[in-house]
Amino acid sequence: MATETLTHDTGRTAGRSPAPEPAPVGARFARRELLVLVVLCAAQFMVALDFSILNVALPTIGTDLAMSSSTLQWAITAFALPSGGFLLLLGRTGDLYGRRRLFLGGLAVFGAASLVATLAPSPAVFLAGRALQGLGAAAIVPTAMALLTTTFEEGPRRARALGVAGTLLSLGFTVGMVLGGVLTDTLGWRSTMAVLAVATVLVLPLARLFLHESRHEGPDRPRLDVPGAATVTGGLLALIYALSTAASRGFGHVDVLTALLLGAGLLVAFVVVESRTAQPLVSLPLLRRRTVAWGNLGGLVTFSMMSTVIFVLTLYLQDVLGLDAFRTGLVFGVQGVLSVGAGALAPKLVDRFGAPRTLVGALVGQGVFIATLLALGTGTGSVWLAVAGVSLASVCHLGAIISYGVTATSGVADDQQGLVTGVVTTTQQVGITVGIPLLGVLATTAASLEHGVHVVLGLDAAIVLVAAVAVGLGLRVWRPAGAGAAAAAEATA
Repeated sequence: MATETLTHDTGRTAGRSPAPEPAPVGARFARRELLVLVVLCAAQFMVALDFSILNVALPTIGTDLAMSSSTLQWAITAFALPSGGFLLLLGRTGDLYGRRRLFLGGLAVFGAASLVATLAPSPAVFLAGRALQGLGAAAIVPTAMALLTTTFEEGPRRARALGVAGTLLSLGFTVGMVLGGVLTDTLGWRSTMAVLAVATVLVLPLARLFLHESRHEGPDRPRLDVPGAATVTGGLLALIYALSTAASRGFGHVDVLTALLLGAGLLVAFVVVESRTAQPLVSLPLLRRRTVAWGNLGGLVTFSMMSTVIFVLTLYLQDVLGLDAFRTGLVFGVQGVLSVGAGALAPKLVDRFGAPRTLVGALVGQGVFIATLLALGTGTGSVWLAVAGVSLASVCHLGAIISYGVTATSGVADDQQGLVTGVVTTTQQVGITVGIPLLGVLATTAASLEHGVHVVLGLDAAIVLVAAVAVGLGLRVWRPAGAGAAAAAEATA
């Protein structure tokens, strides 16, 4: 039978490894576990930073590199395509051939690509650097999460570790928005890419020192499912391209429609391939597990709807209320500070109420606080309402991120953690990508931006609340207390 092998030095053979440090009782971490958590969270923080740090700098980049507005959107799309499209493939590759090895390779590619983007003399070189950053991120994110879930056993310790990781993920997006503006104004846009290259130089040697290798071992180790990998990667690439460009070109544009149809066709082909192969890239029964399916639906909704809120609220604060970029960044800075507290609280709620109930409650809270933003007007008080509403919604959003990660990875064997965390991180990427084209465009195309923002916020809140009910029903969180153990066993069956 295939086994999951972990080595406890730096990836050498298990026979030469020192005995692993005993895991402490309860949710406390051993010293080495803390070091592993710091390394993995630092890498994920860098990737999260990269998602948002360029947003404020885009106009300056366009001027410096002589990029047209239509070309400039590729600064975001060039990163989003590989970072989302290759997640499942690279997550599974890490399962089979070594998560530590792939994680280190992803870090090296990400750092080198950040240097290329920093020094880029032309748009082509800059976009090539961004695409390679995305490819590095696609290797880092699922392997980092798989290394985390295989390092920390299921229960309070894993929930706490995912809480720390989720907090830094959310904080990375927020810090990126603020830091991007500060660096661009003081040192120029190239410093936003240089800071990522420097961070990689610091994290990479620590990762080599503290991370253990883990992979699926044994004579019956499955081979990589090449047809499945080709169809799912192609389908995700086409889908993310369509959603990334729809915001600027509209869903009626020929290349958007073509990409949507191609993506849908390839994903259907992927399901057919996986149902007929003996060693599939993605086990369809795994995707049908109640916790995996409904947990990822909750994750998709919380990411897509919160990214939409931040997008339209940024427009509202600057174009309706007249705030400059710096003060707009401060509004979202409050959200980042509160997220730290939420990251500490959410694992305790998961431990007390269970991940499914916490997920549903967090979605309800996110929807309710988004709905309070419908009271936004044009007076000075609206700034404070925006601060309170988006910050409290983000606290609930972070609770949903952590609890959906715990829900979706619970009860899954270690040799499939790379796969299931690849699904989780793909959900994140697609969620971040899908919300703005689907809803944000309603704000930018409305006759009045203020009216359009209110329409989007209303739809956003309604979608989150409906999803909360659907996820609650799907995970059966409203069963009587005495049926909790049976429901949990059924959910992970």
